[in-house]
Amino acid sequence: MASHRNEKINGLIQRELSLIIIHKMKDTRITDSNVSITRVKASSDLKTATVYVSIVGDENQKKIVLELLNNAKSFLRSSLGQVITVHSVPALVFEIDNSIEYGMHIESILQSLKDDKKSKDQNEENS
Repeated sequence: MASHRNEKINGLIQRELSLIIIHKMKDTRITDSNVSITRVKASSDLKTATVYVSIVGDENQKKIVLELLNNAKSFLRSSLGQVITVHSVPALVFEIDNSIEYGMHIESILQSLKDDKKSKDQNEENS
């Protein structure tokens, strides 16, 4: 039962934080960086929630945006408290999620293998 509740809260925090970042944050370094929240993992006691973010850009840009999000924790937490109904809003911990980039890397490797096989097959047909 608690697991189902946590899943609902994780989804709610993810959705609402995304909206807060898009609509309420004024810093253009965040809004222009194409930040997306990929998942949220709240602790079972709901005291902390780890927020995994995907940031488009180079490593320096990712570092800057992550620092800005960490500096805005209190604003984000209080804004979150205005839109969700839980006993206490969890403390937010931001971490970079590289899974999208990793997935794109794997996809490019697979495409490369597919192209290599296709060219090998064509060379065999022409021989």
